[in-house]
This record gives sequence, C-alpha cells and structure tokens, in this order.
Amino acid sequence: MLVSIVIINYNTFQITCDCVESIFRFTKNINYEVILVDNASPNDNPDDFLVKFPGIKLIKSKENGGFAKGNNLGIAAASGDIILLLNSDTILREDSISLAATTLAKLPDVGALSVRLIYPDGKLQHTARRFRSIKNELLDLLRPFLMVLPYKKRASIMLNQYFKGDYNTYADWVSGAFMMFHRSLFDKLPDKKLDERFFMYGEDQLWCYQFYEHGYKSYYLAETTVIHIHNASTEPSKQLRLLKKFLALELKIMEYRKGKGLYYYIFSVILTFKEMLRYYIKIAVYKLFGHRIR
Repeated sequence: MLVSIVIINYNTFQITCDCVESIFRFTKNINYEVILVDNASPNDNPDDFLVKFPGIKLIKSKENGGFAKGNNLGIAAASGDIILLLNSDTILREDSISLAATTLAKLPDVGALSVRLIYPDGKLQHTARRFRSIKNELLDLLRPFLMVLPYKKRASIMLNQYFKGDYNTYADWVSGAFMMFHRSLFDKLPDKKLDERFFMYGEDQLWCYQFYEHGYKSYYLAETTVIHIHNASTEPSKQLRLLKKFLALELKIMEYRKGKGLYYYIFSVILTFKEMLRYYIKIAVYKLFGHRIR
C-alpha cells in the first residue's frame, strides 16, 4: 500500500517545510510519497523545496488555479492507490498517516476519511459534519432544547459543534485539511477528477457529497490528532467578508444538491438569518470581552 500525500504551497515556504518535516519525522509504518504542488507562488522559489527535500515530487503550476485544481495536478502525478490531501499548515505529531490508511483499508463503505484536528492552542476544530438541511438549521437555532439530550444522541444527530471529537464516527462530510480516499473513487467522479468549480473553500463538502452520491460515507477518526494552524482573522470586516463568501458557497452547494426551488429559498432565509445572528453575537463578545469565540 502506497500513500500519495499531496500538499499545495502558495507563498507559505516555511509553513510548508514544517509540514513536510513532520511527515518525514513521524510517518514510519507505511510507504508514502510526498507530492508538493506550488501554485505559482510569486514570493517563493519552488526549487528551494528540492534543495531541502530532494526526495519529493515537485510540480510547478503555471497559474494559481486554486485548491482543487492544484490538488488535481498533484493527484495526476501520484503513484499511490491511496491519496491524502494535506494542507500545508498542518503539523503531524504522531504517525497519523499510517493509522488513517490502515483504518481506511478496513472500511470499504468509506469515501473520505479525516482525523481529529486541533488548533495550535489545543482547542478542537469541528471538522466532522452533517450536510446542511432546513431541519438541522432549525435545530441549531433551538440549541437549548438539543442540550437536554444525552451527549452521544445530540452529537450523532448534529455533529459539528455538538460533537467533542472524542470517538470514531461516520459523518456526512469531513475536512479537506486532512482528507484521505482511495484513488479508485476517481473513476466515479465527474471528469474523473476532483470537482474544480470552487477556487477555495467549500470543496471538501462538495467532494464528500459527490462520494455520497455514489454510496460512500465519510469517516472521522478520533484516534489520532493533527495540528491545523488555520489562523482566522479577528478583524471584524474580514470576518464579515468571509462569512458572506461562506454563505454564498453553502447556497451553491445546496443548489447542487436540491435544485433552486422552494426548499432552496426557505433554506437560504433560515441559514442567512442564523449565521448573521451568530456573527453579530461573536462581534459583541469580542468588543465587550476581547475574546474571540469560534
């Protein structure tokens, strides 16, 4: 079994080097290759990666085509039967790749597998999720009622922030920061490659849904942990721009799933109200207490 690890670099030379070094340090129990795709970084010389890591495969893209297109370039050069998409701002601290690959090999019904991701301060990132729906958005608005349910019941219904990431579980979709799948699944995808319709953000949910359409579930592996830096800005105007971008992406995914009918428009109203309400609560907490809530 060979795992092809695909990493995208865009102007993050030292962060990417830290990621690759952690792979070499901790990955011991499986054969692997590292494929590094430089997405036409204007401030990095991609050949410097070969000086530091002569054993990697380096692909120099002629353009910054985004996350999906960059990963497709890397996958096209892959030799492994298992693909791992790994964000450049992740740091391994144990042999997570071997455990993930071994687990994936035992789960023939799984399309995408991810692991427990944490911020550098140790806080959990909520990366095991349900697909959005009108029912789940309404349940999220009625959070106090959900909190009376036993933890595992509540977590199994909603996942996301209701789930502490403390046990292995099937999910609807998982994070693209660490996403592992069998290369053979590509034969089932549109154009036999990862969907490139999104430049950045939202791709992981879309890909997992496309796996789901072909009968494959997603899986969250809590038994191993990877650090994902993923620093979000606390500057309010940037948060609002990102929120608007995420809302637009969620609506595009819902349109893909359900079409642009009555369900779509009801969902749009509920989601926008809920997320804007959450945004203003976060801003109020930050201004009053100087503390950013995720």
